[in-house]
Amino acid sequence: MILLEAHNLRKSFGAFEAVKGISLSVKKGEVLGFLGPNGAGKTTTMKMITGFMAPTAGTASVCGRVITAGDVEARRRVGYLPEGAPLFADMTPRSFLRFIADAHQIAPDEALNIVEGAASALHLEEVMEQRIDTLSKGFKRRVGLAAAILHAPDVLILDEPTDGLDPNQKHEVRRLIKAMAVDRAIIISTHILEEVDALCSRAIIINKGEIVADGTPSQLRAASRYVNAVTMLVLADDAERIASAMRRIGGVAGIEAASEGDYVRLTVLAAENQHIADSIGDIAAVSNWNVQQFSVDAGRLDDVFGRLTAGGGL
Repeated sequence: MILLEAHNLRKSFGAFEAVKGISLSVKKGEVLGFLGPNGAGKTTTMKMITGFMAPTAGTASVCGRVITAGDVEARRRVGYLPEGAPLFADMTPRSFLRFIADAHQIAPDEALNIVEGAASALHLEEVMEQRIDTLSKGFKRRVGLAAAILHAPDVLILDEPTDGLDPNQKHEVRRLIKAMAVDRAIIISTHILEEVDALCSRAIIINKGEIVADGTPSQLRAASRYVNAVTMLVLADDAERIASAMRRIGGVAGIEAASEGDYVRLTVLAAENQHIADSIGDIAAVSNWNVQQFSVDAGRLDDVFGRLTAGGGL
């Protein structure tokens, strides 16, 4: 079941066209990663999808209803964690979440349990009575995420949900997002490519306001030049001799080398994604090479991202 759709979304600021006809759909149970370099149009697109910004052209709909700033019922079905998680600094997390519950017209007797449940899910118990302006960036981010999920929306739009969190907190938030995705559609904008593998069933890459890739993480990695590349960790004294031997193997497109103390990590690129691991392994065995590590690459998202965005960084 498709819960969120966008058709030909466009947004112009004067003569500058920030978003150039983006169309997408997200199904129930799907977590969509939304990737792109700074200035690609990610945040602008998310603001249009949530109704916070009117598109110059095109439409976005949630659960079959077109989202507009004035359609409260459509927007009620969306939970939104914006960039920077704007909060009321002089409130406590408890008073802020109670305020959000009231804004969603949740009955007071229900609001207490709902607020406590959201606080527990984001591990906010220890800071519920502190002023928000005294909280760390990570805790502020978690308060914003609690506010986004408070009303149990059908669609969640999360802009950098793990920004500012430590590794343990990131793990907990990712676990929560996975659990929430069972009966929701979720879009996550992220600068962290590992989150695509950890969370997303699908990813879209946009550049200069246009979609340049759309597929599962494995489909995107399949476009990488590192597909079927072989990586070996060898002694530095042996590296040049081993690299010279591997250049003579059929199907080898090139070799990259990186020093690691007394060792060198050699990455052997496969021409046209050919399977070269067996040939390299056989030669390593008969040549008695001292290989500390040996692995075959499935492809790299950062390589695909960099190529599709003309070398831009996340």
